[in-house]
Amino acid sequence: MEKRTFKLKKDSPFIELVKLLKIEGLSQTGGHGKTQIEEGQVSVNGDEEFRIRRKLYKGDIVTLDEVQIEIVS
Repeated sequence: MEKRTFKLKKDSPFIELVKLLKIEGLSQTGGHGKTQIEEGQVSVNGDEEFRIRRKLYKGDIVTLDEVQIEIVS
């Protein structure tokens, strides 16, 4: 499994799940990311996540396919 980290911007305590997928290159577009989430392909902290705009904070771990991303500040 590939492990990555994503650093939050200083002025924002969170990032939305669908935006993270796009920024990290795990989805080609926002619409593609929405579909991945709705189909149950994404998990947050080990649980399937179906909320597109789920706010991710420091310490959250997102998994899609064989990529795991930890949110850091």
